[in-house]
Amino acid sequence: MILGASLLTARGIPTTGEYELRTTVAQLTTHVAGAGGSFTEIQALNFDDNIVEMGHDGPAHLAVSSSDPLLRGLGIYHGKRGWGVSVEFDVKAGPVTLLGLGQDRGGALAFVASEGTVVPGPLLSIGNTTSRVDFGRDPGEWVDEWIATGIGHHWSLSVGHRTADYRAAADLLGIDFRQV
Repeated sequence: MILGASLLTARGIPTTGEYELRTTVAQLTTHVAGAGGSFTEIQALNFDDNIVEMGHDGPAHLAVSSSDPLLRGLGIYHGKRGWGVSVEFDVKAGPVTLLGLGQDRGGALAFVASEGTVVPGPLLSIGNTTSRVDFGRDPGEWVDEWIATGIGHHWSLSVGHRTADYRAAADLLGIDFRQV
């Protein structure tokens, strides 16, 4: 089950905010693969712990959560003063795969994936689904390579190492596959 703004309009079909159809396709792909999927972006690079902190305020799939989601009232919502409510998940510790759609200068799409491991540790309490992902390398180097693929601003974070599944889906769709 997917929680977040998408339930209001999508009737349980994974959709994203901010009008990102490419991320919606990524979330639908991770959902169909049985791996859940959470609307995600980079929040911070933690060089002390060698991790990338990532997440976003909803929508997210219950399959990625380590516990029941928390509905958090916010005095500052998505960087703006005012009032808002967000659904906050803590992503399960263990293997995860990011999946997004990149686009090259000519407009061709590609699935972009990266496998990592969510590790326990302190999380930001900001009303977002949040995770600490270890990619087994320097976070800055990982981000440089990830961004160089043509990936958009957001993607889907799914549970398990699923690169082979997403590569097969790209082959079926006749699009390029890029792995970081």
